Amino acid sequence: MSKTAYNKSFISYSDQIELLKSRGMKITDENKTMHLLENISYYRFSAYWYPLLADKRNHIFKSGADFEAAFNLYKFDRELRQLPVSELEKIEISVRAKIAYALSMEYSAFWMEDATLFADCQLYLSTINRIQDELNRSDEEFIIAFRSKYCNRFPPSFILLEITSFGALSRLYGNLKPGKVKRKIANAFGLSDKVFVSWLHCIVYIRNVCAHHARIWNRPMSIQPLFPRNASNVWLTDRQAGINRIFYTLSMILYLLNIINPDHTFRQKLENLFLKYPNVDRIAMGFPASWRNEPLWSENKSVF
Repeated sequence: MSKTAYNKSFISYSDQIELLKSRGMKITDENKTMHLLENISYYRFSAYWYPLLADKRNHIFKSGADFEAAFNLYKFDRELRQLPVSELEKIEISVRAKIAYALSMEYSAFWMEDATLFADCQLYLSTINRIQDELNRSDEEFIIAFRSKYCNRFPPSFILLEITSFGALSRLYGNLKPGKVKRKIANAFGLSDKVFVSWLHCIVYIRNVCAHHARIWNRPMSIQPLFPRNASNVWLTDRQAGINRIFYTLSMILYLLNIINPDHTFRQKLENLFLKYPNVDRIAMGFPASWRNEPLWSENKSVF
């Protein structure tokens, strides 16, 4: 397919409103719409009014399409992003603690400096250099205190991992040679090491997506985690259930929280969000028709 240069003219906020109206968008409060376009942008909003288009090629809206409906979907997506972010903190802290403890007990507190523990030498070197950069940039008091007292290149892992990005930690674990310690860490979360590696990569991905305020409610996930065949705790029974959508990520988070923090309120928070925005299309999020029957989601019956 041949490419062409972008030649669309940039238009003012008022002209953006007129363009939407000419295409069939109902706008009841132009002052509010103007304010939202000024502070959110036409382009960001376009992802949320896309489902309202009858003719997606020519950008013609369905009869009755309302700007307020697009704004509600935008608000839902914004609040949905906040759910994983708040819960992933608990998961990250638990993963850090278990990796540092298990590997320190098996080898030493400075296991991350032993290149022989890792399968891919080049990946190890790039990861440890990135960690070195993170260490050099850190202004944490405990890092400053360690530097002032000790001559080691790195602090022990239980200190170092506190300032290591979760992406670097995920690569360190994923690059470990197969063995009992790697399995032990994954087994603490009821998963095989191969599945756990894929879940960590997915968690890093969704965390980055949320950090950049990108859309997640109907986003196809470019990193797809493995489906555990023999999870130790209650898991999904449908192997195809929204695996490339946010439903699967939310299911992963719920599964891990059930292990890490059984008294969590994640299920209730998601329930409240759906009750607040009842018109959101859950199919676009990957929720299968039978999701209510999944044991993972049906525990503590809700009013979804």
